Amino acid sequence: MLDTVYRDFGTGYVPRWHGDIVDPAAAYLTPERHTLLVALAPHGGEVVATAALDSRGPAHPPNPRRLAERYPSGATAQLRRVYVRPGHRRRGLARRLVGELLAFAAADGGYRSVYLHTDPAVQGAEAFWRSLGKVVLDEREDPAAGQGIIHFEIPMGR
Repeated sequence: MLDTVYRDFGTGYVPRWHGDIVDPAAAYLTPERHTLLVALAPHGGEVVATAALDSRGPAHPPNPRRLAERYPSGATAQLRRVYVRPGHRRRGLARRLVGELLAFAAADGGYRSVYLHTDPAVQGAEAFWRSLGKVVLDEREDPAAGQGIIHFEIPMGR
């Protein structure tokens, strides 16, 4: 996950945004309604993909207030850290991991919606998420809304 924030996002580690990356157990494994999935290479066990879900809705700020109100914590399953190493992309890993996260959210019974945001500058991210869900806010079309991020809702029963 740290490789991704340095390589794909170009931001490097920012504690207020990436604290869950340095302590994934506390963020995703200890809380009952959260989970972290990891895909390993068949030979050598290298981590090639990750995907996580938690019960925190988008925070305001930095996200627009209307999103925080539409996707409240506790009732919203937020998909996070869906990353696939470049050499392992286009093989269905992300789609499979997201499917497992959606099944986890549905089995929980307490989530009303599934939300995520993505940076359209990351190669393939926008097209991938558009294939799975609907855009609820594209900040590129509303510059006052934020930093060019795209916000999505994914159907729970997908």
